Amino acid sequence: MTKRALITGVTGQDGSYLAEFLLAKGYEVAGLVRRSSSPNHERIDHLLDRVTLIPGDLLDQTSLMAALNDFQPDEVYNLAAQSFVQTSFTQPVLTGETTALGVTRLLDAIRMVNPEIRFYQASSSEMFGQAQEVPQVETTPFHPRSPYGVAKVYGHWITINYRESYDLYACSGILFNHESPRRGLEFVTRKITNAVAQIALGQADSLALGNLDAQRDWGFAGDYV
Repeated sequence: MTKRALITGVTGQDGSYLAEFLLAKGYEVAGLVRRSSSPNHERIDHLLDRVTLIPGDLLDQTSLMAALNDFQPDEVYNLAAQSFVQTSFTQPVLTGETTALGVTRLLDAIRMVNPEIRFYQASSSEMFGQAQEVPQVETTPFHPRSPYGVAKVYGHWITINYRESYDLYACSGILFNHESPRRGLEFVTRKITNAVAQIALGQADSLALGNLDAQRDWGFAGDYV
């Protein structure tokens, strides 16, 4: 029987690669999308004839329960979040509502609709923040340094709590920095490559960056999926 997977954040970088991956494995794939006056599907335009888009929002548990009832997935992948660290300082409440409490709403919807659904939560290396050891491992203590990191810690622990309290199949993957051509222009790798292209075309003459001493170990989003 064909497996069904529901992806939140399907229009994002990771969601689009995950949709491709699952379709290639023979899954029936649906993506949860917020209603918007200007929908942004450019990363999955090539998949729209094979991916079912279902309206829903991590801020609205009723919509989550409706999506689960309508599509009846075997697996749910929660990739949706307010994921830009800088924005989390200017919009900390929204970040918490979406990136933290949104996980609870989705887990609780699964618990009530069908506790046999398998759940994956995309956790983040931002949970380590001011890391206590290098390299970090699963037992490294969390010390988040941003509202985004704090929200991700909550999402990580509530996933564990629901697994232990309700015997759900609920797991997390702690993802470090990963990039691709589908990355948003607000992130540093795309900011750099976009500026280089503009300079080459004569549309800009410089690139302004912040801390030039920062170091990151970047991976490719398609490999992470």
